Amino acid sequence: MTRRSLLIAWALLVVLSLGSTLLSLSGVWVQWPVAAGVAVMALAWQKARIILAQYLQLAQAPSWRRGFDVALTALCLLMLGLYLAPLIT
Repeated sequence: MTRRSLLIAWALLVVLSLGSTLLSLSGVWVQWPVAAGVAVMALAWQKARIILAQYLQLAQAPSWRRGFDVALTALCLLMLGLYLAPLIT
């Protein structure tokens, strides 16, 4: 892993974190709680994928990365479903 790829991963993590922060401060939760919840979960999912791929070096092990991606996606969808369940009724 090169220094450049780590810096790119770090910069992406900072940008995604800023996106989450701005989303939470914007007040969008009041008007569109479902869209805000989906957006926050999507940002968290992408951050977790970057961490797994770059910092744990799963980018060099494609089969392990696919397995972790499937498990991470299932976990995020489960958490999103639990968030959305009370809003559907």
